[in-house]
Amino acid sequence: NDTADDIIQKNKKAKTDPHPLPYNIKEIQSRPEALNLLSIFAAVNDIPTEEVLHQYSGKEFSLFKKDLADAIVENICPIGKEMGKLMKDQKYLNDIMKNGREKAINLADSVLKKVYDVMGFSSI
Repeated sequence: NDTADDIIQKNKKAKTDPHPLPYNIKEIQSRPEALNLLSIFAAVNDIPTEEVLHQYSGKEFSLFKKDLADAIVENICPIGKEMGKLMKDQKYLNDIMKNGREKAINLADSVLKKVYDVMGFSSI
């Protein structure tokens, strides 16, 4: 699909340096492009950056970028598809807004009644 292809292409174009991925956190601090990509990988996979560094240290960016693109496509693309599906369901969205409006009104009325009571005004 187009979104997955876009992610893969943008990921391939992400700026990196010619060196393999570093072996320790201290070295990664001086390589912001590498740190950025490692951080994205960690966030998408919900794992610590140190774990990603351990898995890929000494490896070339080409392998890492492929795995990063796969992880993004696997974890992010389904969210976009679901959002697209929900955005097309106007009845569902209208029901959510109606329910939210009713809850907000009930909460606001309750708070306003308490304010009126505290201030000595007659309640609504």
